[in-house]
Amino acid sequence: MAGGLAPAIALTENALKHLNKMRSERSEDLCLRIGVKQGGCSGMSYTMEFESKENSRPDDAVMEYNGFVIVCDPKSLLFIYGMQLDYSDALIGGGFNFKNPNATQTCGCGKSFAAEM
Repeated sequence: MAGGLAPAIALTENALKHLNKMRSERSEDLCLRIGVKQGGCSGMSYTMEFESKENSRPDDAVMEYNGFVIVCDPKSLLFIYGMQLDYSDALIGGGFNFKNPNATQTCGCGKSFAAEM
């Protein structure tokens, strides 16, 4: 890492493993778009989807982890900067887990949050 700065979005080893597994089940070379949208129990909810690397926009933030690429639009990045994405295969409460330092409030489902800007 240049200058030892924490990545804008951090991936745990479990999250990276699972994302690579999901990506390998599709044939094309995809990147993961992470963002936020209005809505959800707490006001904003997280979005995650695979997309073709050609679809990334010039103002997207691009982060790479051992060849796995994440893109995020600048507006979303304001709300999730410093977030850690984790993954658990637990039967209850499993799946992707967002640890967002900017969230002032989160809801029980863990997929939405509120933030004061």
